[in-house]
Amino acid sequence: MDMFDDMLTSYLEKACDTEPPLLRHINRETYLKETMPHMLSGHYQGRLLAMLSKLVGPQKILEVGTFTGYATLCLAEGLQPGGEIHTIDNNAEREDRVRQYFQEAGLAGSIHCHIGDAAAIMPDLPGPFDLVFIDADKKSNLRYYELALEKSRAGSLILIDNVLWKGKVVAGATDAQTQQVAALNERLAADERVDKLILPVRDGLFLLRKRHHPQL
Repeated sequence: MDMFDDMLTSYLEKACDTEPPLLRHINRETYLKETMPHMLSGHYQGRLLAMLSKLVGPQKILEVGTFTGYATLCLAEGLQPGGEIHTIDNNAEREDRVRQYFQEAGLAGSIHCHIGDAAAIMPDLPGPFDLVFIDADKKSNLRYYELALEKSRAGSLILIDNVLWKGKVVAGATDAQTQQVAALNERLAADERVDKLILPVRDGLFLLRKRHHPQL
């Protein structure tokens, strides 16, 4: 099930801000060097992440799943002066290349890279966070979400990627991965601690805003 065909994607990309040169370079290198380049957020979703970050104006951002740093730099566009990003990934092989991208962006001092198990790293990070982007192993998304909610202030925004799972969730596919994603979506839809909605962007992006007064 193709949620966003090539024609629509092309139009949307033309109607939003152009892809910054460094991000265009990262995009190209990711497709040249990575075995699963589709994991990259890409131009349109990247502009969405940048826009949401600018609307939030975060002082502290948490990203679970750095990959090649594309989304990290998009989120950084809304970062307040003196703000910081903590980004976590379990792949040490890309670390030097990703750090070089951050250096080229002039953000090496603002972006803190952590390599390892996100569930073990998150509790020790200095919150509270104003914006969280979760784009890592899907089986752990609920754990990441709970940890992120705990480390976020009231009014903060939590984003979770791939919640439509190539359209399989909407189509009612019964494989284990799809059922896992669908179960997470049902759990989040019933969570009264947050305001929530899914944007049908690329592979589906869940937006959740931590309420000041949970409706328990």
